[in-house]
Amino acid sequence: MKAISYSRYGGPEVLEYGDVREPRLGPDQVLVKVRAAAVNPVDWKCREGYLDPMLEAAFPVVPGWDVSGVVERTGGAVPEWAPGDEVIGYVREDFLSRGTFAEYVAAPVRTLARKPPNLSFEEAAGLPLVGLTAYQALTRVLDVRRDETVLVSAAAGGVGSLAVQIARHLGARVIGTASERNHDFVRSLGGEPVTYGEGLVDRVRALVPMGVDAALDVIGGDSLKEFAQLLAPEGRITSISDPAVTEHGGQYWFVRPDPADLQRLSDLAAEGVISVHVSETFPLERAAEAHRLNQEGRTRGKIVVTVD
Repeated sequence: MKAISYSRYGGPEVLEYGDVREPRLGPDQVLVKVRAAAVNPVDWKCREGYLDPMLEAAFPVVPGWDVSGVVERTGGAVPEWAPGDEVIGYVREDFLSRGTFAEYVAAPVRTLARKPPNLSFEEAAGLPLVGLTAYQALTRVLDVRRDETVLVSAAAGGVGSLAVQIARHLGARVIGTASERNHDFVRSLGGEPVTYGEGLVDRVRALVPMGVDAALDVIGGDSLKEFAQLLAPEGRITSISDPAVTEHGGQYWFVRPDPADLQRLSDLAAEGVISVHVSETFPLERAAEAHRLNQEGRTRGKIVVTVD
């Protein structure tokens, strides 16, 4: 089958388009014919070796954890899926090798849910990782409640844009940092945009003088420190990018596959509660360009790779 792969760590130039062996199908897996795969920052971080202490790479590595596609066949212990079913998945295993930037992926059943019928395959591919990250951070870690105020960084990005929508669905007021060019987009999601950069703390304080009830940091570093300053006395904070959040009394969160959570997100999308904005698509053979664009960190919504 055709796929994108890399045989060593490095920049986008190590990505190669060509033939790789079709994955073997285990008893608890589903072979998915890939229609689209979203690009996430973790993809290039894996490619450059930043996650090597956590995830062993079995080269050559096919990158990608997000997928939307159609079930081709199922393993012997999988009665819940059938050929022809349309699925989405956060196909993360405990090592790097068999990713979603390929014509087929063998996905463990614990990583899959039904594709929202109202989303295109491109939109659906952009939902799993960022949606699960936002949903789990807001509900499991921050326990966001109705009428609370939530602060979200990079509110126009992949995780941030879903976090704004999910927090609004939970009944919260949402303030999101974004560049001025993305303010209207954040408003369209239900958030109140504030420009990031120098003076952010004062701008947020002007909106919420007593501080925010919950804060979701997706950037880390100075952004995390500013968010910690903006908490109400009993406020909660989590970060998906900077373990130093624990120094501020918060919790670091790394998203995990969960079929029930993913199905909940699919249902919310089907109900029109949340949507996925796809900023640009690339064919599989141009995945290196998609990686480069994602690595610049200025994308509104999602970048998606399509597979014919």
